[in-house]
Amino acid sequence: MQRISKDEYYLNIAAAVSQRSTCLRRRYGAVIIKNDEIIATGYNGAARGEPNCCDEGECWRERNHIPHGEQYEKCVAVHAEQNAIISAARRDMLGATLYLAGFDDRGELAAPAPCLICSRLIKNAGISEIVVKTENGIERKKVCEL
Repeated sequence: MQRISKDEYYLNIAAAVSQRSTCLRRRYGAVIIKNDEIIATGYNGAARGEPNCCDEGECWRERNHIPHGEQYEKCVAVHAEQNAIISAARRDMLGATLYLAGFDDRGELAAPAPCLICSRLIKNAGISEIVVKTENGIERKKVCEL
């Protein structure tokens, strides 16, 4: 029997979390890990109590032809990384690793990368590394040195 690596294990969990996404364009899941324990998870979707795009059957950004990666402020979704961070205490995130999985509207692997705002939040949370899965394999990115 061959076991998957810890990185694959946590990326698979992030992929499962992404299935809760309410976004019609992209499904993202984030898992924050420290000392081999799950600290928090998050997926992208509308703020609590607000209508979700999947329930409305329409994405405002799609309807207005806004390209991926632009004008985030017009999107109703809170990003997966943001939702994971707000679900955890900063002391638990210091030196942690954030695993991020993303899929496009066809369910195919997207090359996930935190947006500029999420990158700032990740750094301020004290998370030290981001791990993503791309077509080229697993990639690690150092965020900050503590």
